[in-house]
Amino acid sequence: MDNWITKQAALIPNRIAVDNGRQKLTFKYLAAKLMQLSGNLNQLGALSGNRIAIMTKNSLLGYQLALAVLGSGQTIVWLNWRLADDEIRRQLNDSRPTRCLVDDSLWRDSFDDKFVKFSQIYHMKAKPLKLVTQFDPNAVASIMYTSGTTGQPKGVLQTIHNHFSSAIASSLNLGVMPNDEWLCAVPIFHISGFSIIMRGLVYGMTVRLVPHFDAQSIDKILRTEPVTTISVVPYMLKKLLNLRDRHSGNYNSKFRCMLLGGGPIDRQTLTRCQTYHIPVVQSYGMTETCSQIVALNDEDAATKIGSVGKPLFLTQLRLADPSHEILLKTPALTPGYLNRPKALNKKKTADGWYHTGDIGYLDADGFLYIDGRIDDMIISGGENIFPDEIESVYLSYPGIKEIAVVGIESAEWGQSPVAFVVSEKSLSTQSLMTFGRRHLAHYKVPRQFYQVDHLPMNAGGKIQRFKLKKWLAEKTTG
Repeated sequence: MDNWITKQAALIPNRIAVDNGRQKLTFKYLAAKLMQLSGNLNQLGALSGNRIAIMTKNSLLGYQLALAVLGSGQTIVWLNWRLADDEIRRQLNDSRPTRCLVDDSLWRDSFDDKFVKFSQIYHMKAKPLKLVTQFDPNAVASIMYTSGTTGQPKGVLQTIHNHFSSAIASSLNLGVMPNDEWLCAVPIFHISGFSIIMRGLVYGMTVRLVPHFDAQSIDKILRTEPVTTISVVPYMLKKLLNLRDRHSGNYNSKFRCMLLGGGPIDRQTLTRCQTYHIPVVQSYGMTETCSQIVALNDEDAATKIGSVGKPLFLTQLRLADPSHEILLKTPALTPGYLNRPKALNKKKTADGWYHTGDIGYLDADGFLYIDGRIDDMIISGGENIFPDEIESVYLSYPGIKEIAVVGIESAEWGQSPVAFVVSEKSLSTQSLMTFGRRHLAHYKVPRQFYQVDHLPMNAGGKIQRFKLKKWLAEKTTG
């Protein structure tokens, strides 16, 4: 397979590959710049192995160094810069990169000589090194550590073929135009952000890179620049809609859609999107599948509220019997986890279907709906209860900022739901239960509500329910 970077430099040398609002780099210039950075990495000794770790924000230099690593035939080990020192060292000990490249703004005094600042690499004057001419489809392009809501994170191996398959499936769903420009406001160390970069190379598309999500600046970019697509999660979408409520004028005339991940959209939010002529493509995917493998197009959104859509091209999907766990087959699926050769096999059936750990159902038209994680499911009196459903209902209760629901043992029902609430004010348990009974089946309404200052989250922003269960167990036994 051609090296996507050098191929696009040959095919469309003058097209903009990346734009950070201050600099625009063409594919031709980018390829030349990456050869210089590759030479610098080589002089540093970073290319002596096969993995290089990177800890960066969404910076232009971080983007270039990642592609220099990729273009040199090396594997990128992505590190979440929000991790504590001990977490970073555990991941480095697991992945064994030659060096860890660090954005200057993220430098810590605790870092040793295994770590090197971006500025040190940038200012080196080594001889440029040619990028590899071919990508091995089976080579590992990137390693991302899963969030680890129930245990230690695992390094997900993502091959060139995985990324290419994901990009092709997405293009057949969204369509690709010569002048497409994808706004990347999600972290590039997550698959949501890095997949945009990889698609930019495969499609020959401009990536509009921003340091982080800021609703005001993103709204301005969408109104004044020729951005066609942006990836968002529900929180980001709602923040942008709030600005639309205050500002007049639509987004730029070339804008085509928002790709929504991280959860389905509610009818109220969808109606607001339609009011402002904002097409939304809802999706479902994971680190193990190099981003989305199921999507709901805007034309179906109004009649399929809550659905994540249908499997994209190259993806097969079925539900396990009788659990209704979602099973997948896709060429975008990881070949495994770093240093855990048997871990993926434990998640696959004998004939190759991958167990996602998510529970869902298909409607009569074949649209997929996600109920929640199988590990989070609460069985009360023989009824299956999913925390996500309860949490989405209570988030509309006045004063509730965050909520997490877990199951506790019950002598009468087997399990019962309990809620942890972050609120701006003191809340009455009786009022919360009364509210719940108006919107949920009685067995889904939490029997107890604990008000807390914050919910335990992992580095990826996901609730660590096992910590809440542990707290409850200690409270009961204590």
